[in-house]
Amino acid sequence: MLVDFNTLPEESRVWIYQANRSFSEVELLEIKEKLDIFIENWTAHGSDLQSGYTIEYKRFIVIALNQNLNMATGCSIDASVHFIQQLEKDYNVDLMDKMNVSYKQGEFVAHKTLIDFKKMAKDKAVSKNTIVFNNMVNNIAEFKENWEVPASESWHGRFLK
Repeated sequence: MLVDFNTLPEESRVWIYQANRSFSEVELLEIKEKLDIFIENWTAHGSDLQSGYTIEYKRFIVIALNQNLNMATGCSIDASVHFIQQLEKDYNVDLMDKMNVSYKQGEFVAHKTLIDFKKMAKDKAVSKNTIVFNNMVNNIAEFKENWEVPASESWHGRFLK
């Protein structure tokens, strides 16, 4: 059951998929249509899952699920992963690799491998004040408060001396 992302409870679980590039306007329209269809039909053991999504900075797909109504099951989580994998194939983009880092350079969102980000930290090309995207947040409340944070306030901070 598709609902507006902003109407979901703060404790709703989130999954964040970061793309290794920005989506074009045409791609965004197509992806939104596909997300609408997927979420409208997303179920757990035959029960509707109340969920919504947002796409941020033309590169982050954030899916949220109100677990107060129905919990995601192994099968429903598998279905969402297969959906994201299909988007990867359809748009020749990487959405599942957790070993990549996205961060802000002014208003631009940069994307690097973790190895490159560590090297940039060592070379002082990024600092503890660099805004990073903490895709490890678990729910909407954390997404709102702790998704875009200075590197010093995220797991990324371990690479900055």
